[in-house]
Amino acid sequence: MTTETLQTALTKENLATIFPKGRSNEFFEALFGDADEGSYDIELAYRENMGNALIMELRLHERPNRCLACNLTQGLPQVFSRHPVINVQGIVKDIEVLLGGSYRCTSWSLGYTEQPNRSLHVIPLKIVVEKN
Repeated sequence: MTTETLQTALTKENLATIFPKGRSNEFFEALFGDADEGSYDIELAYRENMGNALIMELRLHERPNRCLACNLTQGLPQVFSRHPVINVQGIVKDIEVLLGGSYRCTSWSLGYTEQPNRSLHVIPLKIVVEKN
C-alpha cells in the first residue's frame, strides 16, 4: 500500500463519515440510557501502515468537566470489539471500501488502551490487509 493511497483514502473527513461524531452519544445512550453520562467523545483516526497491516485509532477525547480515568478505559477494547453501536466490523468494511477495491481487510483486532496524555486515551485498531 502506498502512502499516497492511504493519505488519499484515510482522510480525516472520510474517517468522520465512517465514524461520525454523534456515534459517541449513541454509544452512551445505549450504555447508560443518557448520552450526557459519557465522559469522552470517540474519533476514528489513521496512525500508520505496517507492512500488511493498517493501524487505526479509536481516540477517546475527554469531554469538558468530565474525568477520563484509566479505570474507565482499560476494559474498553473488549467492550468496543462487540458493541453494535461502535461496530468495529462495520468500520473495517467501510475502510475496505475506502481502499477502492485494491485491497481487502482479512482480519482485525483491538489493542490495549494507551494514554498519550490525561485527556486523550487511544485504542489501536489493527487491520490486516491483502492485495486483491
